[in-house]
Formats: sequence, structure tokens, C-alpha cells
Amino acid sequence: MKKTVLVLVLGMMAPIFAPAASPPVAPNGVGYYPDYMSWKVIAPSYREDRGNIRIITGNEIAVTALRAGKNPLPDGSVLAKVAWKAESHPDFPSATVPGDFAQVEFMVKDAKRYKETGGWGFARFLGNELKPYGKDAGFVKECFQCHIPMANSDYLFTKMVKTP
Repeated sequence: MKKTVLVLVLGMMAPIFAPAASPPVAPNGVGYYPDYMSWKVIAPSYREDRGNIRIITGNEIAVTALRAGKNPLPDGSVLAKVAWKAESHPDFPSATVPGDFAQVEFMVKDAKRYKETGGWGFARFLGNELKPYGKDAGFVKECFQCHIPMANSDYLFTKMVKTP
């Protein structure tokens, strides 16, 4: 009887001691940053062609550099762009609010490692499953192509939002 109880207790505790699932990784090796929602907000945005409400957050290195007006941002800077499907508020239809989670994208600054893409590594994780975007590492060409017009601002569309 004691063995049965011990086996049951240990069986119930197994999930506590089981290793956590590894965060997803994009085909180019850029990993998912699970703490991105605890970073500081850099700016909100809305993308009409996708119908997405977005916020851009940054790690401490990126936020400090953006506040100081640094261009380019230093290595170690990481930005996250979080997107939700936009929808009307059910009780206030003229208000647009976040609906279903769409994706999160990351830009990771490492001038040497990502020299071919302006010093930035890109990653995108889709839906609640956080499915890595892209069949192979070549997906970054698509990402970088959009950012090329912003070369003078370190390939960033986003600036630190101004508040009083």
C-alpha cells in the first residue's frame, strides 16, 4: 500500500520536475523571447492592410538607446512587434480593440552575425501555437526587403513614442 501511495504521489509531482518545453526557434536560429510582454512599450501601431493592432516593445538595451537617440542601436538590442486582429468593441462599436492574437515578430541586433541584413536578425512566430515562420533561413530576405527603405534609421520604422 505504501508503495502504491508513493508511486501515485511521485506521478502527480512529475509535471513539476519535468523540463519546460523549449521555446520555438525560427529557421535562421533566432529564438522566441518569452518575456517580451514585460519589456517597455516603444510605440503602438496599426497596419491597415492586415487589420492588425500592434505594440512594439523593447528590451532594456533597445529602450535606453532609443531614448538617447542612438542610431544605430547597439548589439544586444531586441524589439518585439506583437499583433492582434483588430475588432470593434462589443459594447462600444466605434472603439477598435485587440481581438485574437496573430503573431509576434522579433528583431535582434548583432552587427557581425546579421551583417547581410543590416545587423538585424528577424523572426516571426504565428498564432497561439507560435509556429515559426519560413520554410528555411531565406525567409529573412522577405523581412529585410521591407526594412531597406529605413536604412537611415537603422532599418527601424518605429521610434520611441513621445509622452509628457
